Amino acid sequence: MANHLSAKKRIRSTARRTDINRTRRGRIRTFVRKVEEAIASGDKASAETAMKTAMPELHRGVLRGILHKNTAARKISRLTKRIKTL
Repeated sequence: MANHLSAKKRIRSTARRTDINRTRRGRIRTFVRKVEEAIASGDKASAETAMKTAMPELHRGVLRGILHKNTAARKISRLTKRIKTL
């Protein structure tokens, strides 16, 4: 257990950041899942529109420090490749 005031504050701020990051990560996963569901249904038009909404979310995750830059690029690349093969 923390004894110093700064350590106690660190615990509180870490808990706050964890909650915020968890919701942001969940939001990103939701958008990616919508793209994957559209790909699975075979509808190219809906997959493309879902991808247009998912890409900014992935980039925002990079900006906020939720995802690594290369991870987001890899996800975007793989999803667009799957959409093109429809």
